[in-house]
Amino acid sequence: MNSKRILLDDVINIDYEKAIDAITSFIKDFLESSSVKGFVIGVSGGVDSAATYFAAVKAVGPEKVMALIMHDSTVTPKEDVDDAKHLIEMARTQYNIIDIAPIVETYKSTIPVYDPADTVPLGNLRARIRMSLLYYYANKFNYAVLGTGDRSEAFLGYFTKYGDGGVDLLPIAPLLKSQVRRLALKLGVPEKVAFKPSSPRLWPGQTAEGELGVSYDQVDLVIHAIEDLKMAPSEAAEATGVSMDIINRVLQLNRSTQHKRSLPPSPPLESVVRYMSR
Repeated sequence: MNSKRILLDDVINIDYEKAIDAITSFIKDFLESSSVKGFVIGVSGGVDSAATYFAAVKAVGPEKVMALIMHDSTVTPKEDVDDAKHLIEMARTQYNIIDIAPIVETYKSTIPVYDPADTVPLGNLRARIRMSLLYYYANKFNYAVLGTGDRSEAFLGYFTKYGDGGVDLLPIAPLLKSQVRRLALKLGVPEKVAFKPSSPRLWPGQTAEGELGVSYDQVDLVIHAIEDLKMAPSEAAEATGVSMDIINRVLQLNRSTQHKRSLPPSPPLESVVRYMSR
């Protein structure tokens, strides 16, 4: 067994200046190598969108970034909207504020099988409405949609397929959640936002860690041990102090959400198309 003890300090001990240079260069290179004129991003008041937003502004300037606050007034806490507005005031970009509650109500009123107990389907619908609005503005202004997902969420599959997973680029995707929080601080994001408990706010009272049943600090330790240090699950448990139950939970979430990280499958060409000889 590996006797090295892995602490959260080991996970967050990265060169953040180098990370910022790499991320901002990636965003700038994407703009210069594509036909788009700028970026549009959903700013929720949470750490992932804040870090991505500030990185984009640093990379290409505020005039080439548009922010959308797409709250649902029946679900989104006022604090999140206020935090999002404050971030936009700091970054000084163009922006629009859209209450998606009327759009959600229109869907609910036209779905024959809608049931008030459909918490998860309705929550994912909110995420997909936001994606549609982002692409409306992207099409209107010839912008690309900035994704805000991080490595921890991707590993767990903790995002909505064709919702917040429907984007054009993912600048902070190489970073674990605990690393994104420190990166955000380096970019000038207020500490209140950088360390706010994560939540997609898809239904009232939702928190990411409450739904997942595991903390992101534990998730990041497990991912670092198993993926980066190539430890077996039992070795990871000994090295991190995270229980096997939690490690198995993290790995099970990864396995069950593989379809979210892959292109839609199709049958092999040769099994469907058979050209006939003349």
